[in-house]
Amino acid sequence: MAQPTHRYILEWSRMITPHILHLSFIREDAEPLPFVAGQFITIHLDDPTQPGKTLHRSYSIANIPRQDNRIEIACAYVENGRASQLLFNLKPGDNIKASGPYGLFVLKDEQPNRYIMIATGTGVTPYRSMLQSISTRLASESTLSVMVILGVRSHEELLFGEDFRALAQKEPRFQFKICYSRPKEAQKLESHEHKGYVQHVFSEFNLNPSSDIVYLCGNPNMIDEAFAKLSEMGFDRKAVRREKYLFAH
Repeated sequence: MAQPTHRYILEWSRMITPHILHLSFIREDAEPLPFVAGQFITIHLDDPTQPGKTLHRSYSIANIPRQDNRIEIACAYVENGRASQLLFNLKPGDNIKASGPYGLFVLKDEQPNRYIMIATGTGVTPYRSMLQSISTRLASESTLSVMVILGVRSHEELLFGEDFRALAQKEPRFQFKICYSRPKEAQKLESHEHKGYVQHVFSEFNLNPSSDIVYLCGNPNMIDEAFAKLSEMGFDRKAVRREKYLFAH
């Protein structure tokens, strides 16, 4: 079923890494947008290179569901990318058109022993949206634990880390792990930090195919390689949920 398109006004934007912009929009008609944590919206932009043509780009919603009309996204800059250039040049008060919410990359009504949520870069945004739901589930399900594993190039590229660390400090059954593919030589890694691509360090996280449910979000190459490794480890395909991020121009 097609979702209606609404106009959204940019409230604010700020760089949260050297290459990633965090944007907050409010719906022009002041109505809330009901969504489930983990879903995405599709933004419709006028193509500056082809008059009359529209660019369609999808972005996971980065904020927790709440009773207001605010929607946040995180946009990675793509060299010569038409959509990212348009979004990076928006000023507060500018407006865009977007439809949604869409997607089934959400927490389901189930009772695993552990959720393993793996992401690269902006693929971590749906997990940020899930934080309130995760906290509620941990409070009500004494046998549940959750681990978020984020892969980025270096410490400077870490996004939304403070949000995940805050829950990890509050809730002992929530863990936040970071994998750096290109850490600086002088960087001293802490106990929750690891060197390497996320899909190459699975052995460090004691993954259990009989009781874990895995979410994969981000770079398609990571997802394909991680899915293959998880299958080799004995994970049923129904226990691995995937959301690929395609960086279109």
